[in-house]
Amino acid sequence: MTTTTLDTGRAPVKTDLPATYSMERMRRSARRWRYLTNAGAALIGALLIAWTLIPLYNMVMVSLEHEGEVFSDHLWPPQASTDSFRVVLTESHWYLESFWHQFGNSVFLAAMVTLLVLVIGTLTSFSVGRMRIRNGWLITNAALLTYVIPASFLAIPFYLIMNRYGLQNNPWSVIAVLVPFATPYAIFIFQEYGRSIPIELDESPFQIYYKIYLPLMAPALVAVGTYALLLAWNEYLYQFLLLSNDRSMTVAVALGKFLNSDVAPWNYMMATAIIYALPPIATYYAFRHKMSGGLTMGGVKG
Repeated sequence: MTTTTLDTGRAPVKTDLPATYSMERMRRSARRWRYLTNAGAALIGALLIAWTLIPLYNMVMVSLEHEGEVFSDHLWPPQASTDSFRVVLTESHWYLESFWHQFGNSVFLAAMVTLLVLVIGTLTSFSVGRMRIRNGWLITNAALLTYVIPASFLAIPFYLIMNRYGLQNNPWSVIAVLVPFATPYAIFIFQEYGRSIPIELDESPFQIYYKIYLPLMAPALVAVGTYALLLAWNEYLYQFLLLSNDRSMTVAVALGKFLNSDVAPWNYMMATAIIYALPPIATYYAFRHKMSGGLTMGGVKG
């Protein structure tokens, strides 16, 4: 503590210089730490963006190359061409003779998985949550317990079962596998979201489910439907095991055929992969707002 006396004869004025200096020092330290934190976050973000975009950049670059020139050292093809996409869309290469049929298989498989997951999930959550089935909690808990076993561990048993029942090379075999994998998650989301629907709206079971329950569950339906569609669209292991001929396989499995020969047409492979990735990207960006809203609502209710 110091005392300052002015020459004008006025009373001494007391100033707390050490405390003021200490506060200013703390502020400078806080600003410095905030700048370092922001710079570190920006650096990490830039690295993550580069890590994500470099593979996509390589896919696009290879797809624009001519066949046999995909291993050039240019950052961008000197003579970029969309001929690879034309070859894929017109099935002009022997690897791509069944592209549109396989694309249709992918669409059918994803659509059926999505539809069945939504129907089974909503009916189960409605029965347990609204109709008060006795010991209904056992159903939901037992369903979630299926996630304890990794899906890859069940590949061989499922393969033997589908073989025994004559479902080999049948898209329904993959549908029968993927629906049980996605349904427990759907039941959990629907059950948590359904608790926000007032019980006073209940009338007859059919009217509740069809006219009230489903419309009010629209955000959760979009969220779970998008999840099920992407799961079925991107799944590879079971499609590879159960679908082996050209007419039954999906595009995800057919892409592996490009690696069967000594000289793989990488440009056609990358073009096919880009075309195959467009539907899920469009679906995600079309429903991303409702998807996040449905997942958030389902996650906080309880």
